[in-house]
Amino acid sequence: MNHASRPALLDTTPEKVAAAAALLREGGLVAVPTETVYGLAARADRDASVAAIYRAKGRPSFNPLIVHVADLASADALAVFDDRATALAEAFWPGALTMVLPLRDKAGIASAVTAGLPTVALRCPAHPVMRAVIASAGVPLAAPSANRSGGVSPTTADHVVRSLGANVDAVIDGGACEAGVESTIIALRGKGEWQLLRPGPIGENQIAAVLGRASQPVTSAGIEAPGQLASHYAPGKPVRLEAEKAAEDEFHIGFGTVHGEVSLSVTGDMTEAASRLYALLHQAAAAPKPRIAVAPIPDFGIGAAINDRLRRAAA
Repeated sequence: MNHASRPALLDTTPEKVAAAAALLREGGLVAVPTETVYGLAARADRDASVAAIYRAKGRPSFNPLIVHVADLASADALAVFDDRATALAEAFWPGALTMVLPLRDKAGIASAVTAGLPTVALRCPAHPVMRAVIASAGVPLAAPSANRSGGVSPTTADHVVRSLGANVDAVIDGGACEAGVESTIIALRGKGEWQLLRPGPIGENQIAAVLGRASQPVTSAGIEAPGQLASHYAPGKPVRLEAEKAAEDEFHIGFGTVHGEVSLSVTGDMTEAASRLYALLHQAAAAPKPRIAVAPIPDFGIGAAINDRLRRAAA
């Protein structure tokens, strides 16, 4: 494994993807781009590999991890799929939807991945690099966001290197991530009910169009999936939301007609805002001003996911 001050930086050629897959099979940690954010991947079937993720991130061990799989058949070997789960997989996989489903007996997933719960969070990613790594590794991969726990999620390879340094063996540099916020997470319940556990790129209305009923409000007291901690995505400074104007000591992140020092989207484009969110929070964290102010963001569509992350960053 790499013990230098920086991880190995790999490009996206088949040779380097194969090298990354070999590292993963040996139990190493590799940061890989997905369509949402960079993930810190390790074998999901080995306790020691999963423990290395928690160690590198400084992550609470009660916070479950998402397992990334190649396809529905691979997922079905790990979790129990009913008709609803199959319909969702057919509609949104590969893509930015994570489903929390009952863990199969003898699934072979390390207990630390599920935080001891009887469920597992599964996603089939769409990013060609992540898909190539999964295929080459030949094992399911646990992959939370590739950053220190509770900090701002990484959307570039540079974010990963600055956050984790030599705690990770290698980083595949696939450029900036497209969606910029983590996957939508839902849990399927009994009696045809389901819950949105984390808003994301796939909207609640899109899921309701497949399942035919509205989500139940999130009432689970326990942590069932990543991103449910009240304080998360924190830039390490006080964050003030709904800020039309900024104080002198605040770094102002604008949106639309609120210009700020930088803007999530000058034109008010919500997709652009999502893709730039973490990059600008990183920029604000590095700025000399001790506080951060963020312009109002409409709370519909992917705006619900943006505001969810901002509220947790401000908590």
